[in-house]
Amino acid sequence: MKISRYWKAVVAAVATGSGALSTALTDDTITAAEGWAAGLAVLAALGFTWAVPNRAPSANRRPRDL
Repeated sequence: MKISRYWKAVVAAVATGSGALSTALTDDTITAAEGWAAGLAVLAALGFTWAVPNRAPSANRRPRDL
């Protein structure tokens, strides 16, 4: 299993979740609706990012070893 395949989706989910929660915390409380919105935003980011395939390496570019 190559972990590098999954990092794009993980980073997108973390960035989306932290953005949604930081917006929810502007009034120092997180309501149930804000929690649900943050959770759904994380799931949407995971799903949409996972659905977009990584670009295939071009012929003149050497792939990096990770």
